[in-house]
Amino acid sequence: MRSVLAVGAVPGSVEVGCAGTLAAHRAAGDSVTVLVLAGTGGEEAARALDCLLVHGAGEPGGIVASPCTIAAIENVIDGIDADVIYAPAPDDALADHRATAAATLSAARHGRRVLHYAGPSTLRFEPSVFVDVTSYLDIKLKVVTDPEMAAASARHLGALARVRYAEAFAPTRFVWDL
Repeated sequence: MRSVLAVGAVPGSVEVGCAGTLAAHRAAGDSVTVLVLAGTGGEEAARALDCLLVHGAGEPGGIVASPCTIAAIENVIDGIDADVIYAPAPDDALADHRATAAATLSAARHGRRVLHYAGPSTLRFEPSVFVDVTSYLDIKLKVVTDPEMAAASARHLGALARVRYAEAFAPTRFVWDL
């Protein structure tokens, strides 16, 4: 059993980027925690994904990759003993998403599996790890605000991965234990 942490800037970020993968983790018996740095909400998605939702670490005026934000993320990583960490892609048009990616990378500096997911505002994304989410697409479509776009994206990524539906990740580090 793995302990999984998915970090998002605001509610909805994680759902768009990796909800199908999180559902697959839960189906495999992994514990899943979603950390949303700013904003409120996400409870319905957390229930649908059967995961723990944690709010916090965002600072007034927006998210910054400050020592406070990094420490807050690191506290969650240590508290759940996360061994798989998902974070937004660092090359994003939105400053909050870039700061979330930077702060998570710093907090996860000792992590063995750190993977980035893309969102609607991601500028450049070159994935090399794919997760078949065919069995979990229905769950993802329940928790995103634009199910049609999410299905089209999963179909496109599935074609790249040679499966029906997929989510994609660009790893910073990925140690595969065999």
